[in-house]
Amino acid sequence: MADHDVGKPAADPAAHAYIEGMIHYAVFETVIGWAGVAWAEQGLVGAHLPENDPAIVRASFARRFPQASEAEPSPPLTSVVEDIRALMRGDKVDLLEAPLDLARVPAFNAKVYAITRQIPPGQTLTYGEIAVKLGDRLLAQQVGAALGKNPWPIVVPCHRVTAANGKLGGFSARGGAQTKLKLLAIEGAPAAAQADLFGQSPARD
Repeated sequence: MADHDVGKPAADPAAHAYIEGMIHYAVFETVIGWAGVAWAEQGLVGAHLPENDPAIVRASFARRFPQASEAEPSPPLTSVVEDIRALMRGDKVDLLEAPLDLARVPAFNAKVYAITRQIPPGQTLTYGEIAVKLGDRLLAQQVGAALGKNPWPIVVPCHRVTAANGKLGGFSARGGAQTKLKLLAIEGAPAAAQADLFGQSPARD
């Protein structure tokens, strides 16, 4: 998942020009905070969950992609940004058309992400269920490890993958399981209500 280093100063969007072949990123506001996407020629190379401060998002991209520059997204990526905004409002939209640069991740992880992308908003699968779809129920731990390295949270909705017996499981983004639960609650997932039975409550602003 995204690194949250805030040690670097915020970028000045006006100081960067679009350069073909480089990694670029955009930071944008949603109803629950500032999110971001980063891309190269082959598609998205990263995404960042909403934060209270846009400087955190910029610093994270600077940490992950030191040579990246801030730029306006192309029309296809503008559509992705609008879909993320809609999803954060609770709209039932998917991001299956968002282009991903899968060459940057291991082959096994790419298979996990492909299955995870098919989970509709408001629904969940368990790590074990994804392992079964991969052909071996004993791969559940490896599934969890792959999702913990997901470069595209929200676009690859790893928050929709839970542990067995109604438990949430881990989440490597800032806020951990509470962030995961908040995202599930926004989507109206039954797993969010069920989590209350295990002593977990949705994060509130």
